[in-house]
Amino acid sequence: MAQGGGIGKGLKRSATRVLPHVSAWLARDPVRRAWSERWSRWLARAAVRRARIGAAADTATLAAAWQRAFLSPRQVPIVRIDGDTAFAEIRTPCRLRGSGDTHAGHRMMAFDRHMAAAAGGRFVVLRSQSEPGVQVCEVALQVAAARTQLTAAHERAPGGRA
Repeated sequence: MAQGGGIGKGLKRSATRVLPHVSAWLARDPVRRAWSERWSRWLARAAVRRARIGAAADTATLAAAWQRAFLSPRQVPIVRIDGDTAFAEIRTPCRLRGSGDTHAGHRMMAFDRHMAAAAGGRFVVLRSQSEPGVQVCEVALQVAAARTQLTAAHERAPGGRA
């Protein structure tokens, strides 16, 4: 039985390495953009089912639900919660790192936006690994009723193809 669990874990790790490559490939090309959105939505639905994500009552619950969708919480730590906003990092190296293509980064993060929406919240990338010199994505999660306005990276530092 232990071997079966090990095989499953190995498959999850392999998928965790491969899926971002596919997502980046889809997000970077204008011809594949529509597929990028469909791909992200499909992945998010699967993650929502697997992690049993439901409506979040508050910011902390929303952040915890988003974090549960990932294989390793260490790769997506919740850094702090300020009122109606939870701040987190995505430390997994991104295929778009340093490319300057913040719009492709925004498309790749559709997965996270769908996840947050499933819990009744909103997800915003504040700083993207696609920006030159940025090593981790800095993100924010808010419950839908949040009043704090956030500026997304692809709006603040637009780059690449919109």
